[in-house]
Amino acid sequence: MTDGWHWHQPDGTATPATSSPSARPPVTPHAAGSPWWSDALGDPWRDPRAPAAVVLPTPPSPGAAPEPVTDPAAASRRGLTSVLLIAIFSALLAGALGGSLGYALALRGGVGGGTVLGSGPNGEAPAVAQRPPDSLAGVAERVAPSVVTVRAATKGGTSIGSGFVATADGYVITNDHVVEGATGGATVVFNDGATASGSIVGHDAESDIAVIKVSRPNLVPVEFGDSEAIAVGDPVLAFGSPLALANTVTAGIVSALDRTIQSGEPGGQVRYYAAIQTDAAVNQGNSGGPLVDSGGRVVGVNSVIKSLAADEEQAGNIGLAFAIPINQAKRVAQDIIDTGKARRTVIGAQVDGSGRNPGGGARLTAVDAGGPAAASGLRAGDVVTKLDGRPVEQATDLIALVRKYAPGAVVTVEYRRGSSKQNASVTLAADAK
Repeated sequence: MTDGWHWHQPDGTATPATSSPSARPPVTPHAAGSPWWSDALGDPWRDPRAPAAVVLPTPPSPGAAPEPVTDPAAASRRGLTSVLLIAIFSALLAGALGGSLGYALALRGGVGGGTVLGSGPNGEAPAVAQRPPDSLAGVAERVAPSVVTVRAATKGGTSIGSGFVATADGYVITNDHVVEGATGGATVVFNDGATASGSIVGHDAESDIAVIKVSRPNLVPVEFGDSEAIAVGDPVLAFGSPLALANTVTAGIVSALDRTIQSGEPGGQVRYYAAIQTDAAVNQGNSGGPLVDSGGRVVGVNSVIKSLAADEEQAGNIGLAFAIPINQAKRVAQDIIDTGKARRTVIGAQVDGSGRNPGGGARLTAVDAGGPAAASGLRAGDVVTKLDGRPVEQATDLIALVRKYAPGAVVTVEYRRGSSKQNASVTLAADAK
C-alpha cells in the first residue's frame, strides 16, 4: 500500500509501507494469551493489508455492581406481534374470498377459466364509433345507398359498370360506353344486393352519358353539386364497382379542371368533354359512378382513365382519372329523359384537326352562315386562342370546351386574325341535327 499504513504479519510484527516508513509509530504487539486476540492476527483468512489495532479490555472496578438494563422496545414488540398475526390472518381470508368470487364470476360470464384477449374500457365492448356526417366515412355512408352496379348483356359478353340514382322515381345515370351495344335492357344492382331490371331510356355517344329507368320503391337519389364551384385541391370520393368489386369507395383530390378529353375506340364514336381530373383510384368498372365532393354532392361522372398499359384490358389506375362535369352530365341526362335524345352545343364553325397550326390555337376552316360564330363576326382563317379565359391549344380543346356549355350560353372568344388579337361575344346554339 502507499497510504502510510503498515501491514501486520501473522506473527504480530509490523512491516512498514513503502510510501512513508516513518508516517506512523509502530503498533504494540498484543499481550500473549489475551482472549480478544488469541487468533485474530493469526487468522489465515484475514486481509494482511487491512489496518489493525490492539484493544485491551478494561477490567471492572471491584465492588461495582452492573446497572440493570431495560429494553424499551420489548413491550411494543409484543404488541406488534399480535397486530402482525391479525393482519396476516385477514389477508389470507380476503384472498380466499376474492379468488372464490372471481372464479364464480368467470363461470357466470362463460369464460370458464379460459384466456380473455381484449376488451373495451371497464371490460365492456366499445360502443359504435360516431363519425361526423361531413367526415369521409360519413359522406360514404350517406352516398352509398344511391350508387349502383350496372350490368348489360352485349354480343361480346357482359359489360359491367357503375351508376347512381338521379331521381326518386328510378332514373339512373351511367356512361354511354357501359350500355353501348346492349342487346336488351340492363340489370341494376343496389348496394344492399337487391337487383332490378332496367330499360335504357336513351344515351348520347358523344357526351358519353346514358339514362336507365328502374322500378323500385324507396329509392334514395343523390344530391347534385355544382361542377363550376369546385377548385383544384378539393377532396373528392369516387364510388363504383372497379373490377366488379361492388360498393368500393376511394379518396383523392381534384387534380385539374377543364382537362379536354377526346376518347373512343378507333373507328368508332369520338367523345369530347372538358373533364375533372382526379387522383382518386378509378379502374375498369368505375365508369358511370359518381365523383363526390366533401359535402356528399355529385360533381362528376367517372368516365375514363389514362394508363401506361398498351392493352385496354390491362389498363389500371396510375392516379390519372377523368370525370364528366356534373353540370354537363345532368343537362344531357335531362334532355334524354325529356326528349329521348340530347342536344349538342355548337359554335357554328369547323376547325382544323391536323394540329399543324403555328403558335397554337384552333384554326377555323369554315364558318356556318347564320351560325353563332358568323353572327359574332368570326371568319374562316381566324385562330381561336381562348374560350371564356380558358386556353385553346388545338381543335380538341375548342370542341370539348364548347360542349361543356348549354345551348344559349354566352361566351367570350379570343382569337387571332393575321397579326392582331381580337375578342368576340358568342351565343352558343344547339346543333340543328
